[in-house]
Amino acid sequence: MSDRNTKERILDAAEQIMLEKSFHSVGLSEILKAVGVPKGSFYHHFESKEQFGVELLKHYVADASAYKRQVLLATEPEADPRRRLLTYFETAIGRFLESEGKCPCLVVKLASEVSDFSEPMRQVLAEGLAEWGGILESLLQEGIDKKTIRPTRDPRVTARLIGSLWSGAMQTATILRDVEPLREALATIAEDLIPSP
Repeated sequence: MSDRNTKERILDAAEQIMLEKSFHSVGLSEILKAVGVPKGSFYHHFESKEQFGVELLKHYVADASAYKRQVLLATEPEADPRRRLLTYFETAIGRFLESEGKCPCLVVKLASEVSDFSEPMRQVLAEGLAEWGGILESLLQEGIDKKTIRPTRDPRVTARLIGSLWSGAMQTATILRDVEPLREALATIAEDLIPSP
């Protein structure tokens, strides 16, 4: 098995475990047991738990960014950017329900936990949010150009507002174990932030 494959397996397993728990509560032995590799394999790929956290978040952000580009920026099968965005959030609500009220997004889940203790991890999160905001801004501009979204403010500002509203709603929904904050956020996005013409 290649080094890259082992590293990817460690990161994939850790992502799932940390979505269930948290960064600080997950021990190295739990991750290695899930993957079935010795401790030396971990330190071959990661010099410390913090550096592992940086790599984990980079791995997650890269996968999530690729998914967002595919779903939000591809004009097939849905040509209407507004409909693409609303479908994306409806799908996220479905994932929240499937996870039985647990946060399905590692960035939202770990943001407040790691941002104060690790500047490198905070930086990865900040870069990820900026990248996701750029994807959303591109989608909004496409919707404005195609006249499926009525502009109410600059697309960059709208993208930031949508991201902040959704992240906050996800945290609230997770705390309450209730999907309503997400549904309310989606209604606000649809009616106030990306209204139809």
